[in-house]
Amino acid sequence: MSIIAKSLSRIKPSPTMAVTQKAAELKAAGRDVIGLGAGEPDFDTPDHIKRAAIAAIEAGATKYTAVGGTPALKKAISAKFKRDNDLDYSADQIIVGTGGKQVLYNALIATVDPGDEVIVPAPYWVSYPDMALLAGGEPVIVECPEEDGFKLQPDALEAAITPKTKWLILNSPSNPTGAAYTKADMKAITDVLMRHPHVWVMSDDMYEHLVYDGFQFVTPAEIEPGLLDRTLTVNGVSKTYAMTGWRIGYAGGPAELIKAMAKVQSQSTSNPSSISQAAAVEALDGSQDFIAERNDVFRQRRDMVVDLLNEVPGLTCNKPEGAFYVYPSCAGLIGKKTPDGKVIEGDGDFVTYLLEAANVATVQGEAFGLSPYFRISYATSTEALQEACGRIKKAAEALV
Repeated sequence: MSIIAKSLSRIKPSPTMAVTQKAAELKAAGRDVIGLGAGEPDFDTPDHIKRAAIAAIEAGATKYTAVGGTPALKKAISAKFKRDNDLDYSADQIIVGTGGKQVLYNALIATVDPGDEVIVPAPYWVSYPDMALLAGGEPVIVECPEEDGFKLQPDALEAAITPKTKWLILNSPSNPTGAAYTKADMKAITDVLMRHPHVWVMSDDMYEHLVYDGFQFVTPAEIEPGLLDRTLTVNGVSKTYAMTGWRIGYAGGPAELIKAMAKVQSQSTSNPSSISQAAAVEALDGSQDFIAERNDVFRQRRDMVVDLLNEVPGLTCNKPEGAFYVYPSCAGLIGKKTPDGKVIEGDGDFVTYLLEAANVATVQGEAFGLSPYFRISYATSTEALQEACGRIKKAAEALV
């Protein structure tokens, strides 16, 4: 009899983590692999943030903190929500976790009962459905096709809501597509939610500041104040501030929900790193000037990658509004054969072919709930992206 819990049979390991690990293993074995699987900025954490962490260490701020975050960080988060989103959250309405993933997970564990439904628009970040399953719930996947900009449409949301619906998880800008909801898009979604007062909203805003071409970010509770009492607004410092390894995520929401999430956290990890929290205070309160400079680099990379991919026979790629991903279609290559005679039957086969034949690591669209696509992260050097796109083109042209 296996010691492993039956609940684990409902989920799978993170596909994006698996691709990153595989690429690292191949590199260690001597392969010239270009990894485009990780959602991690190649920029370093800004110096003023690193200095704040060093100062915290030297000041002896190396002890346990309150489970849900230090008062200083909660104050900085409250100010950020007001400054950027016009949302008012007091200290008892804010929680800090070990990354945004823990915050999302804690919320689902604290609220979802067996049989509860969690609406997840697809393409989705790979962890949403599995976290809902681990919590005992049932993910309800709503496909958002490319012709709709990979964005959830009001009628599709309306059709997905049932008496069992507990949450809608909304991610804008999106991982994996980079699609972002305009004010009009968001208002259409919140209008539906206002007709269903039993549905809560989990807004994953992790890529809030990574938007391009003048796009104006909005979050649900900002657009519809009537949703504030049933919205969890989730964010973090990982992407905007290039602090993925520091592991700090946070959320604002109703005090009762935040208290329940802290209860879960108290019995799992307890507080996030005290040093990382001190660095996050500086990230949120300190200079934000570098964001625009780095975004300009990301925008240039996005434009270059989209242009190069659209030159590849069999691939088409739209230009996303934000984040640092593109989600090209490989529909034009399905059914073709590799030089050794293997048929490309889906995006999983194509991604495997790219890794084996071109030494380019990407992530298959099936991992995100919508095929036949694949995700490329352009959060790496321009030179590596140029080389990778060239390899992809050569590999695609070799298919017959």
